[in-house]
Formats: sequence, C-alpha cells, structure tokens
Amino acid sequence: MYSLFSKLLLIITFSFTAGASIANNDTPEQIVRSTSKDVLDIIKKNDKDTSKMRDLVDQRLSPLADYNRMTSLAVGRYWKSATPAQQDALSKEFRTMMIRTYLSALTLYKNAQINVRGTRAGNDASEQTVRTEVSLPGQKPIPLDFSFEKIGSEWKVFDISVEGISFINNHRNQFGAVIRKDGIDGLIKSLSEKNNTSRQSK
Repeated sequence: MYSLFSKLLLIITFSFTAGASIANNDTPEQIVRSTSKDVLDIIKKNDKDTSKMRDLVDQRLSPLADYNRMTSLAVGRYWKSATPAQQDALSKEFRTMMIRTYLSALTLYKNAQINVRGTRAGNDASEQTVRTEVSLPGQKPIPLDFSFEKIGSEWKVFDISVEGISFINNHRNQFGAVIRKDGIDGLIKSLSEKNNTSRQSK
C-alpha cells in the first residue's frame, strides 16, 4: 500500500504527463519531458478555482490516458464477466475517481520537479516505460515509472508505478474485494457514492 505522501506524488506526477497538445510523432519520453511545466503552470494559476482546475486537468488527461485499459486492468478477471453497460459505467467512475484523487493534492506540491531517467522496452514494440524521479525540496526522490502503449499513432498511459508498486495492481486488490462481496454493480455503486460525496464536499 502506498504511503499518503507517495500516493499524492503519484497522482500529481501523472498529471504532469497530461499537458498541452501532443504531436503524433512524440515519443513517451518526449511527452513526459515537454508537458511538466505546462501543467505546473495550470496548477499555480488556478489553485483558487477548483472547478476550473478540474476541467483543465480533465481536458489534458482525456487525449492521453487509456481509461478503458486502466479500468479493465484494475478490475482484473471480473472485467470479462461485466456487461458492456457495466464496463462503461466502471470506466466512467474510474476516470472520475482518478481526477477526484489527484485534485485533492494538486495544490499541495507546487515545487515538485520531475527528472527523466530514460526508457525501457515493454512487452512488444507498442509498449514503453518511461523511468522518472520526482523530487521536492528536502525530500528523498521517489522513483516513478509510466507505462505507455501505442494506439494507432498516439502513445497513451495505461499504468504508473511508484517505488515499484503498480497503481493498477493496488486498485485491483481493492476492487476485487468489493466485487467478491457486492458484485460488479456493488463496485460501481461504491465508486459512484465516493465520487458524489467528493463533489458535494467541494
């Protein structure tokens, strides 16, 4: 399980990769390198307007993150038994959950720096992992890996690992426990209730 600090850094760093428009021929490493300043600027300029920040971050993430694959990996073996409607609902709530989670942290770490340490090949030519470290003044750097897949001509993020622990695998354990107890609809309900509670508390 991540520490709270590591979880916040994980989510913040994920938002770093979601900056401005991405050229089709950009490599995953170029994407990570070129967008961090843009998103940090958005955070600094809009930290007093949570709604605006949420909309801007969502716009940045939408073209880059493969939410369907993220959700299917997080749900694991139960994904295939879900109906198309349930899969759509799970993907929608998972996306909202991610935005909800990192919005609670975006304004906390404005002085974070990301250093790219290189890339490594994935399972095939359509996958790459970008190795990075995130550092804050006076804190030990935290290693984070971004897993990209190439869909058509675009690279999309489908997982992140912090200190070797996969974000997707961490949620798979949590989601599996809910599904075994309350079924797939129970997981959808649980995510929806948490997302709605977060909206009402803003």
